[in-house]
Amino acid sequence: MELTDATIVRNRADIPDSGWRRAVFTATGGAINAGIGPAEQRRRELVRRIRRELPAPHRIAVASIKGGVGKTTVAALLGLTLAEHRGDRVVVMDANPDAGTLADRLTGEPRATVRDLLGAIEELRALPDVVRFTSLAGRLQVLASEQDPVRGEAFDRAEYERVCAVLARFHNIVITDSGTGMVHSAMEGTLALADSLVVVGSPTVDGASRASKTLDWLVAHGHRDAVARAVVVLSLDRTSKEVDAGLLRAHFAERCREVVEIPHDPHLATGGRIDPTMLRPATARAFLELAATVADGFAPGPVGSGA
Repeated sequence: MELTDATIVRNRADIPDSGWRRAVFTATGGAINAGIGPAEQRRRELVRRIRRELPAPHRIAVASIKGGVGKTTVAALLGLTLAEHRGDRVVVMDANPDAGTLADRLTGEPRATVRDLLGAIEELRALPDVVRFTSLAGRLQVLASEQDPVRGEAFDRAEYERVCAVLARFHNIVITDSGTGMVHSAMEGTLALADSLVVVGSPTVDGASRASKTLDWLVAHGHRDAVARAVVVLSLDRTSKEVDAGLLRAHFAERCREVVEIPHDPHLATGGRIDPTMLRPATARAFLELAATVADGFAPGPVGSGA
């Protein structure tokens, strides 16, 4: 028998973390414990899945053939959620060749970029060497894309693979916020190395069709297995009652492993700096669902076609 809290501690009602159950427990000094409710049970189960064992460094690609559907927001909050609930190192990298906004959304104006890291890549021998080029959002390390047009020459596949190799040496999870150019050289490297794929769309005609075309392009270019194991995220920042949401969910559920919906959230809709404490409870739960679903893929063996 494995000796854990679940197997050797006598049965007792779990102590609730919130709600009326917590209030009663606190008011009675613990004499009355109603246990945890269904919502809290669900949350703890999601956190347990997020914390599942990771046998090797895991690379997650967040992609979309269309901009403006919330791809960077999804990459940022997926990273924040994984970093908050896991004890290992998580880094998110902006691989957008056109001055991506990932660092702006998470930490403000970056002090260093992926181009700076590339310039010193031969000297990076330990974690402190790497974190000189990242910024910190909570427990999440953030590597910004180049913002200066003068220095913003194309970030190609070879450079991406070199950076990803360095990050994977010192981090357990590497998340890539990719650009929208599916045929861009860096995107080739992103897809070749990815262990998990997250495709972002929206429940609108243009957002859903572009997400579906993203899957079509991936299948046509040798990534059929990655699509079958992918998670599709539908961001509800733009939506309409005239769109058949059930039909869309069924369409993507047939093509990929799971579909997760992210509800509209006024804090995220501003497009400004992300503060997880400002999210609506439903939004925070949705990103817990997404992180747990992605973590379900933390199994031995590659998911991406070239991993």
